[in-house]
Amino acid sequence: MHRKIILTSAMTLLATTVMAAEITVMSWGGTYGQSQVEAYHKPFTAQTGINIVALDSDNPAIPIKAQVEAGNVTTNVADVEYADAIRLCDEGLLEPIDPAILPPAPDGTPATEDFLPQGLSDCAVGSIVFSTVFAYDRSKFPDAKPQTILDFFDTQKFPGKRGIKKVPKAVLEMALMGDGVPADQVYAQLATKDGVDRAFAKLDSIKKDIVWWETGAQPPQLLADGEVAMTMAYNGRIFGAAVAEGKPFEIVWDGQVYEYNLFVIPKGAQKQEEALEFIKFATGTQRLADQAKWISYGPARKSSAGLVGLYQDGKTEMAPHMPTNPANMQNALGSSYEFWVDHEAELAERFSAWLSQS
Repeated sequence: MHRKIILTSAMTLLATTVMAAEITVMSWGGTYGQSQVEAYHKPFTAQTGINIVALDSDNPAIPIKAQVEAGNVTTNVADVEYADAIRLCDEGLLEPIDPAILPPAPDGTPATEDFLPQGLSDCAVGSIVFSTVFAYDRSKFPDAKPQTILDFFDTQKFPGKRGIKKVPKAVLEMALMGDGVPADQVYAQLATKDGVDRAFAKLDSIKKDIVWWETGAQPPQLLADGEVAMTMAYNGRIFGAAVAEGKPFEIVWDGQVYEYNLFVIPKGAQKQEEALEFIKFATGTQRLADQAKWISYGPARKSSAGLVGLYQDGKTEMAPHMPTNPANMQNALGSSYEFWVDHEAELAERFSAWLSQS
């Protein structure tokens, strides 16, 4: 009996040790997910011995909310968009994160001063700046090339199908810019009935040519398969297809809508100490710069910018491919989380109704 108790205790201790040496991180998959595995997961495990289980989701905010509300939280860390981070935090579905625990910049600048605007919130720590852009297949336009967001909506001058994400966010903003509204006036317009009507009227003008997509991997595939001539897409996905796979795809930065992704800890998650250690590690200056070796998303810390170097191919300079590159910001729009927190429900309802119309 004594021997059995000792053996059981040893097995329990071993099981506890194994369990403690593993956390689950939910993100978006694809090239983006792989960039996190290479820049964050592998070196974190090598340094700490804590294994990372990577889970993919079309939008991690949705399963995180469901897990917390069901009282069955199986994810330790999640990667979410800024508006979702704010909303989930306000709803009490995330653990607070004290920015004082985050590592300073190499020169000693506190993290609170080193992160870009919107890079930190009460429950989230920023990692990257990404953007929704539009891209085209160069082989479809051997002569005149699309150059502005207006061209995306001009199917007479630039014939062909258009890929568009099946949500109102970023799409309505780009529709207004495609109708000539300057980036700095978009949200003022979209806050009015006339502005919303104008955005939907612009979408109406190409509705018969729209091919809808729902996940980030779809736009480059739609281009590659010839199902669309142009598509809205996440800039990193197009970069990956063009540079890593040699596809003849070109990004047009005019009219880009940029926003942040941030790490969060679901309310009631297990292993919060390990989760915090991962977030501290992954959002350090060097790690954020390292991620840019794998995908063209800008780091959320100022001190990382100067450390961004070459792509993993060893020859492609990454800086020109970042949404935050000054040359790419001429007519760029920062997504307004305040606007979407206030208007998402009504615009989603209007968008759904519009989709159902023939």
